[in-house]
Amino acid sequence: MPLTKLDTTAALILIDLQKGIVGLPTEHPGSEIVGRSAQLARAFREHGLPVVLVNVSGRSPGRTDVGAPKFSFPPDWTELVPELEQQPNDYLVTKERFGAFIGTSLDETLRAREVTQIFLAGVSTSGGVESTGRSAYDLGYHVVFVSDAMTDMHEDAHHRRVEKMFPRLGEVETTEGVLKALTGGGGLRD
Repeated sequence: MPLTKLDTTAALILIDLQKGIVGLPTEHPGSEIVGRSAQLARAFREHGLPVVLVNVSGRSPGRTDVGAPKFSFPPDWTELVPELEQQPNDYLVTKERFGAFIGTSLDETLRAREVTQIFLAGVSTSGGVESTGRSAYDLGYHVVFVSDAMTDMHEDAHHRRVEKMFPRLGEVETTEGVLKALTGGGGLRD
């Protein structure tokens, strides 16, 4: 497959890596996802590229068959995990939907920074990551899904998105491939 280029202004968007979510049972251990995401955040910052940290604080008001959660959240459930080492220049997005674009100023902030390409990672593959990726694609961003820096509660949901859906919305890459591209080691693989 041909290599794709790293845009001049790319941003990393990390979805829902917060205390109340990363401890949930997922296909890949949360600690691995957090570790790779933190590594990506450090690399983006070192290259002067924007890092967007997204947390969720509520839910969309629409009715669902599943209904509202039947448990209460601990007081610190929205706090980002400390491993992300949030920096003053990071952009924090608090959302109340699956995706990070709806009801937030994320698009305006990225456009003001002339971002044309976004890299997505976090939890969950079939929820926040997919919803944010779909919106980003619809808004005209070049989207790269970092497949080994995301996970889902359901194995089939994760694999179906990574293998079937994400290639239709953007490009799929690994953490190693992204880090290589950032350090001048060539473009990204499809």
